[in-house]
Amino acid sequence: MRVPLRLRLTLAFAVAMAVVLSALGVFLYVRLGAELLRSIDMGLRPRAEVITAGLGENGAGGFTDQPNDLIDADEAFAQVLDPSSPNAIVDTSQGVAGSPLVPVADLRTITQPTFLDRRVPGLDDQARLLVVPAGGGRFVVVGAILSDRQEALDRLLVLFAIGGPIALLLTSAAGWVLAGAALRPVERMRREAAAISVSEPERRLPVPDTGDELARLATTLNEMLERLQESFGRERRFVDDASHELRTPLGVLKAELDLAVSRERSPQEMEDTIRRASEETDRLARLAQDLLVLSRARGGKIPVHREEVDLREVLEDACRDHRERGRAAGVDLRVRAPNDPVRVDPARLRQAVENLVDNSLRHAPAGGTIEVDAEIDDTGVSVSVRDSGPGFPPAFLARAFEPFARGEPDAGDPSGAGLGLAIVRAVAEAHGGSSAAENPLGGGALVTLRLRT
Repeated sequence: MRVPLRLRLTLAFAVAMAVVLSALGVFLYVRLGAELLRSIDMGLRPRAEVITAGLGENGAGGFTDQPNDLIDADEAFAQVLDPSSPNAIVDTSQGVAGSPLVPVADLRTITQPTFLDRRVPGLDDQARLLVVPAGGGRFVVVGAILSDRQEALDRLLVLFAIGGPIALLLTSAAGWVLAGAALRPVERMRREAAAISVSEPERRLPVPDTGDELARLATTLNEMLERLQESFGRERRFVDDASHELRTPLGVLKAELDLAVSRERSPQEMEDTIRRASEETDRLARLAQDLLVLSRARGGKIPVHREEVDLREVLEDACRDHRERGRAAGVDLRVRAPNDPVRVDPARLRQAVENLVDNSLRHAPAGGTIEVDAEIDDTGVSVSVRDSGPGFPPAFLARAFEPFARGEPDAGDPSGAGLGLAIVRAVAEAHGGSSAAENPLGGGALVTLRLRT
């Protein structure tokens, strides 16, 4: 069973408070015990000094001459001991007259005032003793029972036993309230996130006006939702555009086939119909291949198989199928490239150059030129395709490499699907490079493809 976060926070807070209260209780108990013992010791010192001073005046000790606040029969007692005497007791208070408070063997090891804790014969409680060497081989022993100290410590334990659970309960309740207050913005964000759907992609999470981690989390999540909305929008436009582009050749192909079977046709008419259907089928195949490349590129999985090839040979091969088309249109297609080996994917490079040359042929005027130039340096290969056409519309340059992006409609050639430059960018990025489009000085359009080798 999963424990709710609020309950887990409260339990953690309660455990932490229990540890703190326990540690505080132990500290107070030990500290109070030490202070009470110190108070008892401070009371024993003057008693021992008074008795020691009276030894010289009264001989044995003169306890009967001492004020009552020095020798209290119920709580305090004293003895004067001499290890050389028959029973070691020179003088004693009434309550402890039965035996020496300190054994003779222990007295011989004491050379300075010493505090001892021990149970005294004739008394029921533990006692605190102060043994003071008094000269002449005698020792003054004063003591006080520790019952009052123990009673005070026991009362403190009772207070802890009663007040500790109450304090823990109150602090746990406060922790429960604080955890609820801290998680309330999170719950509001959760409800708002649950309400966001495809039909309302513009909705965003509420940002607490606190400037803390929760506010930063909400801001980050809103930024993520913004990126997701943009990504979904691009995907939706991609699918819509792809559907539109596929519908056109499919419609033409179906119309040609329906027309072919609508009535009897001559062999020449059937040949023309089949040729036009074949052209539309080729267009569909190219479009399907381009869409496949773009879908892989958008997923970051466009395959690249590098091999060492002759750069000029690859470019000449890419332009070979377009030379006849260029001659028919009166366009001169030129290739300038070194005959040096490079490590690239020849199929992808050929595909990118073919797309660029195809675009240029559709826009270059009769008598114009298309120049395919390539250079090799230490970091890679740079391939540029320049034509003498009208160039790119200025508004088109910012989105030239987006799928299905087009410039001004070309009434003379509506066959372009707007995927060529998108594939060029995908090929460049798959090689770790980049692509750029511009209108150079002197007119025309220039597209540069940069590949890392």
